Amino acid sequence: MALGLRLLRDGPVSDAHNLLLLTSGTLRPTDLTRSREAAVQASLAAWSGGDRDGYLAALEALCPSAADLPDPESRTQAGEEPVETFWRAYRDGMRSILHADFDRAGALLGAVLHVLRNQQDAARLLSAGTIALMLGDLATARQVLGLALAIARSEATPALLPRILEHLAYAELRAGRYHQARVHAEAGLEAVGEQPLRNVMAGLSAVLALTASIAGDRVAVTRHAESALGIAHAHGLSQAKTLAEWARARVDLGHGNAEHAAARLAPLVHAGPRRGHFGLWVMAVPCYIEAAVLAGHDADAEVDADVDHLIDQYAQWAALGADPPGPAVVLRCRALVAGHEQSEDLFNQALAQHEEVDSPYEHARTHLAYGMWLRRRRRLVEARTQLRRAVMGFDQCGADVGAQQADAELRAAGETPTAAPTGEAGTVSPMPLTPQQLRIARSVVQGATNREVARQLSISTRTVEYHLRNIFAQLGVRSRVALARALDPDPNPDPLLSTPANSSGASFPTDR
Repeated sequence: MALGLRLLRDGPVSDAHNLLLLTSGTLRPTDLTRSREAAVQASLAAWSGGDRDGYLAALEALCPSAADLPDPESRTQAGEEPVETFWRAYRDGMRSILHADFDRAGALLGAVLHVLRNQQDAARLLSAGTIALMLGDLATARQVLGLALAIARSEATPALLPRILEHLAYAELRAGRYHQARVHAEAGLEAVGEQPLRNVMAGLSAVLALTASIAGDRVAVTRHAESALGIAHAHGLSQAKTLAEWARARVDLGHGNAEHAAARLAPLVHAGPRRGHFGLWVMAVPCYIEAAVLAGHDADAEVDADVDHLIDQYAQWAALGADPPGPAVVLRCRALVAGHEQSEDLFNQALAQHEEVDSPYEHARTHLAYGMWLRRRRRLVEARTQLRRAVMGFDQCGADVGAQQADAELRAAGETPTAAPTGEAGTVSPMPLTPQQLRIARSVVQGATNREVARQLSISTRTVEYHLRNIFAQLGVRSRVALARALDPDPNPDPLLSTPANSSGASFPTDR
């Protein structure tokens, strides 16, 4: 079993699955407990590799029939009702998840979660968190995995710590808590250290790529995605590969390259040998729908029918309750491809659904999509209302590239600095700036360098530079001196403020 476990964490997971399943069968007549442990680990290997049939085979190995247990002692062990009840519930519950019967899965796995949570053991709590994740119970997953993390840290279990952090970061990512997901994923990579845990590293890197895609940091997305994919291709990690490719498509879409995003996502969401992980591909469908619409693919009748089919598949998945904002996202997707008369009603239904769950990023994306739809129909006042809400939502969750898109749409809808409210002296108000942009602008005109601003706000220097470019464009200024005057147009400014440190007066300096 030791070799199988080592391969699960640092080798080809198909090899790990085969070896662990073989070990489970070998141990079954003499040591049913260890046989089941090997089967559980085999199922984890199959999940990582995207092997649905292998996953089901590992589940079947958990509950052998009496005929498969020739040893009398093992027969007695198998007949212990509480143990057998637990393992049957686990097997049937996890099998129900794969068959998309979440009601039955929840009923069966509720008792399993209760048993695992009460053991106050980091490894058992990791298993409980994994089950909750698969059920879509993100609140429970984050709670249980947080407790597992505390126990693992107190007991100094170096091999377990990165795996818990990987699952916790993924749970936070699913819950829309992108800042926390990034922090825990980074902590996971640090906890790996010199340990042979490349498969865990791939999962952590994929999560970091997705969090970076929210911010629109193309360099970080590329770095983390390539790190994840380098291991994923070699070790057959379908889960890490799907997440990393999704991240690359999201950053393409965020930067306006819808054609490239659609091309990258198409193999992941369509049936065939290149489809993404069997448990994850459907979550990338909304991103593909948006990319396909923006790229104009939905104008093709054949593609349009395909898009409708994918939305129907996503709707079936969202209806299972495994993703809280899913029902609202379904309505947004339908609004994007519907006719003129239907779209507005669908957008409004989507926004009403968003009010029922805490999902600021998806909520902001719906405001943005609706604002864009309104602007293209020259309903500019209504468009600006939606786009302002999009900016605020993106700013709340650190989605800088989304805020940039919404800002650009706002300007196209007629909201420019010259149209902003004026003060008593007839000066331009800084209201066009988002709260984050205003914080950065104030720090800059007080003499802070880009690096100093980054440290103050716990963001990257590149993010500061990105925000400053948008600030300069929005306020119509070309230097830090002009920025200071735009924010504080006193005719007799403080010379230290009007000539901030490290400012050359040239157009947008990117100091290092």
